[in-house]
Amino acid sequence: MDYRKKTVVASTAGLTLEGMDIMFISFAMSMIISEFGIDFATGGLISSITNIGMLVGGILFGILADKFGRVRIFTYTILLFALGTALTGIATNIEQVYLFRFIAGLGAGGEYGIGMALVAEAWPKNKQGRASSYVSVGAQYGVILAALLSAMILPMLGWRALFFVGVLPVIFAFIVRKNLKESPKWLEAQKEIKVKKVEKGKLAQLFSTPKTTMTTIALVIMATVQIAGYNGLMIWLPSMLQQSQGLSVSSSALWTISTAVGMIIGMLTFGRFMDRFGAKRAYGTFLLASAAAVFFYSFATGSAGLLIGGAIVGFFSNGMFAGYGALISSFYPVQIRSTATNTIFNFGRAVGGLSPILVGYILQSSNMTVVMIYLAALYCLSFMVMLTLNNRVASRNTIKIMQPVEKF
Repeated sequence: MDYRKKTVVASTAGLTLEGMDIMFISFAMSMIISEFGIDFATGGLISSITNIGMLVGGILFGILADKFGRVRIFTYTILLFALGTALTGIATNIEQVYLFRFIAGLGAGGEYGIGMALVAEAWPKNKQGRASSYVSVGAQYGVILAALLSAMILPMLGWRALFFVGVLPVIFAFIVRKNLKESPKWLEAQKEIKVKKVEKGKLAQLFSTPKTTMTTIALVIMATVQIAGYNGLMIWLPSMLQQSQGLSVSSSALWTISTAVGMIIGMLTFGRFMDRFGAKRAYGTFLLASAAAVFFYSFATGSAGLLIGGAIVGFFSNGMFAGYGALISSFYPVQIRSTATNTIFNFGRAVGGLSPILVGYILQSSNMTVVMIYLAALYCLSFMVMLTLNNRVASRNTIKIMQPVEKF
């Protein structure tokens, strides 16, 4: 296996384990609430605290990866979220659950951007989209893996045993450390730093000039919309369909599977579409199609219409997730790439993760159609923000040692 394929396999496996870890909470939530005698709001804080941990870990480990190397820090992040997951299984109160989920979030938030940076630096520009899509699908593999493990472990052994599975990524971390070499582009950049004695990448460089600041803000908004749309759809739509269409729980589960399949196909398609037609056309097409799909989906009726419509909504709305690693990496040079990817996307996770709360308030006072209009409006907002992104936004004045960034 050549180096390029190794970066994809390692990053995909990392994101799969991360997705599995995060979904464990969803499957175990009812048992945790029952054991500790807490209400739903208190239980819901678990996910919020995990998202905060992802933001902090994304920034911290992104900076460390830019300074000390991708592979070394990548393995540390895997070990950290494995530790946090396993410790959750021995928590004796909800406060300890919060602490251990924050630790798991630190590792998970750091892993994403580092893996994406590794892939972006290993693959040529015309293949970065598809490489990024292969990695992004890993999150969906993690969801499936978590569902299978939960179905086998929870009924027999309980929720604590489920989290003990979190020690398995430790083995993966050692395999990565042994078999994956450091990014050649990062090593080259370190030589330039020493020879030319110029400043290393810093978090402040994401906002060092007005153009760079606007680019960073635009990418944050796009990432936030991506997460907000996904969470709004996947957390609330099954319940909304049960109420508005009279679907049973089993039927809504079938809808979830149909939508997830659409998402996977959409991600794999988006990567190739991005490589062929460029990021701007790819995101423009999928954002507008997402807005139209979620709006018209509110008028869908019948089992076939709901299943096919759900797959179409998933195809466009989450297909774009595949491109964010390549998109964000294209605007920032090697010296700040992990920091940029982790900071921008994990900020989007933290803010976009609040979307289900707003959707819940909308449902209390209105109906499913208004929710879908809200989601459609989010995609339209992201489309308008995307249009502000310009070619070669991060100029040489931003980071003196950078090479010209890839064309957007």
